[in-house]
Amino acid sequence: MNFKDSKAIYLQIAERIEDEIVQGTYIEDSRIPSVREYAMLVEVNANTVMRSFDYLQTQEIIYNKRGLGYFVAQDARTRIITLRQTLFLNEKLPHFFSELQSLDISMQEIKTRYQAYIKEQTKLKK
Repeated sequence: MNFKDSKAIYLQIAERIEDEIVQGTYIEDSRIPSVREYAMLVEVNANTVMRSFDYLQTQEIIYNKRGLGYFVAQDARTRIITLRQTLFLNEKLPHFFSELQSLDISMQEIKTRYQAYIKEQTKLKK
């Protein structure tokens, strides 16, 4: 896994696991790889992955069944999407609007490009 310098590695791993839950790789109440398995998968120290799992557990995205491993929590996908929507709307969107205004890009241009993007994504999924 390629990591960015701008964010802690354990948070990047946590985001990857969240992405995998949102995409359906791991579903509710299914077991996720162990700390060691995931550490090998992303090529980092097991302590870093453990920190990611601890973080996800505090966010109620995963839970631990003692002796069995970590599992995806009920409503984890919904919780992740809700948290990400809030982050986007409160932190990223204001910056986006500021850029639009600075660059004099109209909302109509954004709408047109967004519709083209959706159309292209629909074609790719077929």
